[in-house]
Amino acid sequence: MAGEPAEPRIKLTLDTPQLAASYDEISGHHQFADGKELISALDIANGDRVLDIGAGTGHLAAYVEKIVGSSGGVVAIDPLPLRVEIAQSKSTGNLEARIGRAEDLSEFADASFDVVYLNCVFHWVEDKKRALAEIFRVLKAGGRLGLNCQDTDHPHDAFDFMRRAVTEAGVEYNESVPSLSCHELEAMVTGAGFVAYEGELRKFVNFYRDVDALLAWSSSSSFGNFLANVAEARSARMRDVLARLLEPKRRTSEGICLERHLLFATARKPVN
Repeated sequence: MAGEPAEPRIKLTLDTPQLAASYDEISGHHQFADGKELISALDIANGDRVLDIGAGTGHLAAYVEKIVGSSGGVVAIDPLPLRVEIAQSKSTGNLEARIGRAEDLSEFADASFDVVYLNCVFHWVEDKKRALAEIFRVLKAGGRLGLNCQDTDHPHDAFDFMRRAVTEAGVEYNESVPSLSCHELEAMVTGAGFVAYEGELRKFVNFYRDVDALLAWSSSSSFGNFLANVAEARSARMRDVLARLLEPKRRTSEGICLERHLLFATARKPVN
């Protein structure tokens, strides 16, 4: 009906304990490696207060907790309760995991954090302008922002193969993972008031045991949005087509080899 808000393109109600557990296992390899590269550019030090937005099951937050030490602290927020629970279990004392979203950081006072980062998360955020304004507010003067996200101009290999598979299998498919161009990302971040912007496109190579492992990654990292509401028979058909496209073309001794590209960006809140 006219006047009613549009239904969010990405649903946060599809997560399950199985998906959360699968994501915890998979993200410990893929997203964790991405995140460590992001953290290395942010000069996080002992005593820093850090906010991890979209922390998932907390692998990277637990890593950062060790860096900031007993005099610092990490707050990890995520909108998915099952994943927040797993993240909290990784705390050794200075990591606090909470349910929360990038667009609403109202529980945090102005100038609360030295660093805010979003690892493989920013493309999921519905209202990016509002999220950046909130991040700007909660950062201290001179505080650092770091993020990485999907690049429109360099989609993951996996997405290309999946598009081909769903088309050939006759599956109706709404791609669940959004993306940004390098120019869009820079304009958003600098438009929010951040300075000293630095951006870079980086390539990663990942290996998957088989097609089922790849599909498990897609489902768990999209919190169940991938192929949501597609009938089981059609999903099975798509899986068979995908296997034919990937095997043996991308098979190596380490598994199915696929490339990913991510935009990395860092910036600072002005001192004055």
